[in-house]
This record gives sequence, C-alpha cells and structure tokens, in this order.
Amino acid sequence: MKYTSVAIEAISPRPFAETVEAAKQALAAEGFGILTEIDVAATLKKKLGVDLPPYLILGACHPPSALKAITAVPEVGVLLPCNVCVSVEGSRTVVRAMDPAPVMGLIGWPELTQVGTEIRAALSRVITACEKG
Repeated sequence: MKYTSVAIEAISPRPFAETVEAAKQALAAEGFGILTEIDVAATLKKKLGVDLPPYLILGACHPPSALKAITAVPEVGVLLPCNVCVSVEGSRTVVRAMDPAPVMGLIGWPELTQVGTEIRAALSRVITACEKG
C-alpha cells in the first residue's frame, strides 16, 4: 500500500471481479455503504465508443462521519462520497481510495481534520484488505 497526493493505493493479487468483491466486503466491515457504482469503461464505451480495460468507481459513504462533516461544514458535501476505484492497468488490478485527510485538512476546520484522519485510517484498512491474496 502507498499514499499518493490524493489516494491510497495498492496492487491486488486477485482478478478484477474478485477485487471488486473484496473491496465491497472490506468497506462493509468498516461501516461504509455503497451509494453509487459507476462502470467507467462501460459508460465511455456507450458515450464515446472507446474500449477501455475494466474501471469501476464505488461511491462509499460512512454515515456517522458524513453526518459529522456535513453538520460542521455543509459545503463539504461536494467532497462526498469517498470514491474507491478498482481498475485493470496493464496486467495488474489496482485498487485506490480517495485520501480524505489532506482534503479535509485544507478546509481548515478542526472537526473536518478529525473526520478526515479517521476515514483515512478506515480506507487504509480497506485497501490493505484488498492487497492481500
């Protein structure tokens, strides 16, 4: 697992479909629900006629944290939900989650910094679960 400027990411030893299921299970274990599921490859095929490798975005929400964040700073809703992506890149299955800590920290409200840190830890556990075989 590694952290980039915007994401927490890892290479999964599993095929794409199994990694998607592992991500869903790990998100549920951490208290997240999945609000949206976007098949980017299918959407771009339909809209633009291009063929891409599998790329799925799961819009994950941790309700208690979302409530804390929206109650403290209502405009934070534009940053929700936390996206988790599973994609095939070359011959590898990659799983990434949005890293909420730096984004929430930029807003400058202590309540959001705490939420970002807590959700970062939970999403890190999700990504770690996906990188295990």
